[in-house]
Amino acid sequence: MDFSLSEEHLMIRDAARDFARTELLPGVIERDNQQKFPAEQVKKMGELGFLGMMVDPKYGGGGMDTVSYVLVMEELSKIDASCSVIVSVNNSLVCYGLEKFGTEEQKQKYLTKLATGEKLGAFCLSEPEAGSDATSQRTTAIDKGDHYVLNGTKNWITNGGSADFYLVIAQTDKEKKHKGINAFIVEKGWEGFEVGPKEDKLGIRGSDTHSLIFNDVKVPKENRIGEDGFGFKFAMKTLSGGRIGIASQALGIASGAYDLAREYSKVRKAFGTEICNHQAIAFKLADMHTSIEAARHLVMKAAWDKDQGNNYDMSGAMAKLYASQVAMDVTVEAVQVHGGNGYVKEYHVERLMRDAKITQIYEGTSEIQKIVISRGLLQD
Repeated sequence: MDFSLSEEHLMIRDAARDFARTELLPGVIERDNQQKFPAEQVKKMGELGFLGMMVDPKYGGGGMDTVSYVLVMEELSKIDASCSVIVSVNNSLVCYGLEKFGTEEQKQKYLTKLATGEKLGAFCLSEPEAGSDATSQRTTAIDKGDHYVLNGTKNWITNGGSADFYLVIAQTDKEKKHKGINAFIVEKGWEGFEVGPKEDKLGIRGSDTHSLIFNDVKVPKENRIGEDGFGFKFAMKTLSGGRIGIASQALGIASGAYDLAREYSKVRKAFGTEICNHQAIAFKLADMHTSIEAARHLVMKAAWDKDQGNNYDMSGAMAKLYASQVAMDVTVEAVQVHGGNGYVKEYHVERLMRDAKITQIYEGTSEIQKIVISRGLLQD
């Protein structure tokens, strides 16, 4: 087995690392404090091709593989998980969903703008009573012949206030249950479409998370994705790839916290020597690094599976399950290594700890990942 990265992978990783340090790090604490959406940084990420990395170049994308995407996600997440989740949603959910399942007309109209960063996308599945239970959609899309009429509310939508195009999952025929669900492309500004107040979150405070309200919104028939009743499968297939993005985000958060803890341990002195010379700290660093490396192998395996055309439902779920736990464990330990300074914003680790928690929640909770994994284990 060859675990080395290609020269192209290394170049992409280094470009993302440089961007994160020069463009994301300045102002990251201010953006977190003020819940400020990183509009300028998002524009620059679009110009660098980070918002449509895996999209075919004929639609304006970078045509890169999933391993490249994971490398970029990790580097961005080390510094600013708010920016990396914007990249994740636009790549893993919106661009992927449109390129894989959209019509050629939909790709030309929407995907080309999303892949270049000219426009930003949002994925709208969760509701007050339909988060992990995607079959319980209360949002409805009633077929009116040449259009659908959309009514309902979506909750916790990343890019909710900043997106231009929204992929909305809605129930068309309740009698058919999950087979009566459809997916639609909705544009900001359509009559009856409202963006609710911004959520005041624990972490990833720079990303804008909103509720969305649909009140008799007319959606053209040509904006339905796939055949009638394809919406549930669309959501599940898209979320499988989304788990790889979130796993790489969790990996990056853990890596960033570890790097800060290691460097701090080399300069902070206690009892006459740098604290890295005390076994209590050295052993923490050893455990942190080992768990990060294990998470990295799971994340890379899931990315490799996707690139090889293998089924990645189970490997993606395992990567997301483990990496998100590692992100929580490592960031807590990083705060501990910093001692009292770890509780202070200027040292960054408290923010990374807050950011880490969401990786255990979105794209399905840890319990949902275990369901996916166990089904994969028991299906034969």
